[in-house]
Amino acid sequence: MTRTQKQAEHTGDSSEKQHGRGAGSAVQSVDRAVSVLEILARVGEAGVTEIAEELDVHKSTAFRLLGVLENRGLVAQAKDRGKYYLGAAVLRLAGAAAVRLDISQEGVPVCRELADELGETVNVAVLDEDAAVNIMQARGTASVTAQNWLGRRTPLHATSSGKVLLAHMPPTLREGLLARTLPRFTERTITGTSVLRAELEAVVEQGYGVTIEELELGLAAVAAPIRAHDGKVIGAISVSGPVYRLNSDRLPELAKRTVAAGAELSRRMGYGF
Repeated sequence: MTRTQKQAEHTGDSSEKQHGRGAGSAVQSVDRAVSVLEILARVGEAGVTEIAEELDVHKSTAFRLLGVLENRGLVAQAKDRGKYYLGAAVLRLAGAAAVRLDISQEGVPVCRELADELGETVNVAVLDEDAAVNIMQARGTASVTAQNWLGRRTPLHATSSGKVLLAHMPPTLREGLLARTLPRFTERTITGTSVLRAELEAVVEQGYGVTIEELELGLAAVAAPIRAHDGKVIGAISVSGPVYRLNSDRLPELAKRTVAAGAELSRRMGYGF
């Protein structure tokens, strides 16, 4: 091996070791940050010294960890006592997880009954930033060959569930999404904001949203809102299938049954009590 080759090998080894140390340090920092949250969840509140002792690190390290977590709203500091406690962001994350879990649990019998009755695919979707994500699915007898929508993120403007979620968003958030360029999936996809706004107004007024070949050719769907105990729309339940089965003659009855299923799932989520 030449001197140049030896130098190159040494440089590569050194770079790899440095990269490994950097990655290991990052993982250790994440692990410590999670430990801080677990400590505060257990004891309620704690100072820098207490946290440093629990983590077996220097106070400056604990202080840096708390600073990062505080910047993200995951912890907050009681100014009068100097102690830290879990922040509002933790509650927000926990609440989002709880909503998905509750809808998934409560939605099983409702979706199963609707799928059995109509023979079509039934999905429950929730908002995931700028998309609707399907968190549960039930298939009816007529949809044995239907594609699997579970876990898929679908566009808000081109799906029935997405339209329901978009229609019930806070206006500022909705307008921010509508200000973006809306992608076209078929010739029937609504990409004009003025037309889409009118459609969303109709969704609120009639209590359900419809799409016919706006995401995929040959696919139609109808969706209704799912509400939490405070009336806020937290999801949408939809029925989808081929357009030759979900035609204009059948859609009104499908919409009626979907709205009823959405109301039942909303009741199970505490709405109306």
